[in-house]
Amino acid sequence: MTNATTNATEKALGLTPQEFAHLGDGALAYVKAINSEDVARLFPKAPALRPGVKLFALLGADGSPIMLTDSRDAAIANAWEHELQTVSLH
Repeated sequence: MTNATTNATEKALGLTPQEFAHLGDGALAYVKAINSEDVARLFPKAPALRPGVKLFALLGADGSPIMLTDSRDAAIANAWEHELQTVSLH
């Protein structure tokens, strides 16, 4: 972010970039469709997977990985189980 963008964001939202990054911590999560080739980047300790597999990652509001599954419904159920509200990203 440029300083101008950062300053505009702070003025518009009344939040610093650091405060904005922590919005929803522990309360919000999102489900992201990923390919097996991207798993190592988000889940470094995950075992190697066959290329070309479509998976779903449940990520915290700040993008931190929570779980990996082959079902979108399972990711959402896990969020509910941990009292996380899922949100859509467009």
